[in-house]
Amino acid sequence: MHSGTNIRGGTNIRSGTNIRKWLLLAGAIVVIDQITKFVIMQKFVLHETLYVTSFFNLVRVHNTGAAFSLFADAGGWQRFFFIGIAIAASVWVVWLLRRYPQQTWFCLALGMILGGAIGNLIDRVLFGAVVDFVQVHYAGYYFPAFNVADSAITCGAGLLIWDGIRPQKSQPAPARE
Repeated sequence: MHSGTNIRGGTNIRSGTNIRKWLLLAGAIVVIDQITKFVIMQKFVLHETLYVTSFFNLVRVHNTGAAFSLFADAGGWQRFFFIGIAIAASVWVVWLLRRYPQQTWFCLALGMILGGAIGNLIDRVLFGAVVDFVQVHYAGYYFPAFNVADSAITCGAGLLIWDGIRPQKSQPAPARE
């Protein structure tokens, strides 16, 4: 082990093997994401909707685009583009996890993002689209459908923002004689 500099300029102890728990978190997110999508694909036909409450539905939709169906009608090239982005982002996240393993909130956020990215990557590779099934609505306005992976990515991104703006513990000043 040796000292390194963290992204906030402080020091931390770096350990290349201390990322297991974050990779396990990412793996758990992938498993939960894929199980829920499997159940939806077994129980629902495409575009079928189950009205659960006055503001929540289960629905099966396939999103060939990015968030909010951005580029969904792009003609097919977006599948491979988003696969490439997911792979590159996953490699970068694992690198960050290895570089800053002692930064708990930062790594928790990255683990969530990694799990979500891999969950949606699996869908794009297997089906050419991401399977979404959670639909929230109010007064006739519908939020785009999403899934467990999307939720993990969103929560992880929010946690990254929070970690970046929260006050940091300052080191006590050395005593002067």
